[in-house]
Amino acid sequence: MEFQIIAEKIIKLKDADLELRNQLIRSGNLGNRYNKEMADLHNRNAKKLNKIIKLIGYPTKAKVGEQASDAAWLIIQHSIGQPEFMRKCAYLLEQAVSEKRANPKHLAFLKDRIASYEGKPQIYGSSFDWDEQGEMSPKPYDDLTKVNQRRKSLGLNTIQEQTQIMREQVKRENQLPPEDLKKRKEEYDKWRKSVGWIK
Repeated sequence: MEFQIIAEKIIKLKDADLELRNQLIRSGNLGNRYNKEMADLHNRNAKKLNKIIKLIGYPTKAKVGEQASDAAWLIIQHSIGQPEFMRKCAYLLEQAVSEKRANPKHLAFLKDRIASYEGKPQIYGSSFDWDEQGEMSPKPYDDLTKVNQRRKSLGLNTIQEQTQIMREQVKRENQLPPEDLKKRKEEYDKWRKSVGWIK
């Protein structure tokens, strides 16, 4: 299959993802639990992208162009119901980054996302969630100074600056903290077990 056709397919998957997200924002349903329609879309996209990766390897910029490579990364980031797929992609992306064929920021964000779902501290502090004060905050990370040094090495802002950006974003999107954080955490842990993030 021609790489141009593959690139267009990947971009279409990403567009469908973002369109549904925008619909949920407009209807006020992005909210505090993982929307079933969105979960189904994320799982479908992951399966389709996995077939493409089996065919061509990791979709690097050289293979599919920058737009499709960025789109593939977004699909991987959102494939949270497919832990093995995310881990496989992190491994392939790490190889591509080491060969200077992929964006190191993509790897940083993917590794953080995987760590946070596994209940491990983040390295770059890029994954956020509601905290006990009802604020959008970074999920646990190892050390503030080291996190900011790592972020700086990738050309990212500080975690404090990013926290401010994230808090402004959820306000713009009319996202509200969960009414019952304890219940939400129980549901979250149950979901993580059900898909295989934790035992």
